[in-house]
Amino acid sequence: MRFQRFSSGGTLVVVCLATAMLMLDIAVVNTALPKIATDLHSGLTGIQWIVDAYTLALATVVLTAGSIADRIGRRLVFAGGMGLFTATSLACALASNIAVLDALGNVSHLAIWVMVPGFVRPDISVQTRILVVEAPANMPMS
Repeated sequence: MRFQRFSSGGTLVVVCLATAMLMLDIAVVNTALPKIATDLHSGLTGIQWIVDAYTLALATVVLTAGSIADRIGRRLVFAGGMGLFTATSLACALASNIAVLDALGNVSHLAIWVMVPGFVRPDISVQTRILVVEAPANMPMS
């Protein structure tokens, strides 16, 4: 299936908005951890999985997602990751206990890293790839 080409400016806007949304998600979750623990009657172990899911997802998904993006197209992988991230983020907001939140948070973080290969075109410079892929991966979690 062929997608209609977007202008460079339109693509840049979509990628920038998606990146901002992902960074906001990370910041909001880390800021809200004490309130989440209180509201869901959870101890440190439950809250710890919310934070650890981000790193675990990075380690398990980003290379596979890149390979899939090479085969079926970056735009399709990006759109699928964005859709999954949006749906699981909404479900996380509605979670009634810590186990559900942890499970949905894991899927949400998987979706984040599925989106990353869609950000990076194979023909851009190494410096740009490092900025797009490495900067979010090395962002402090707290």
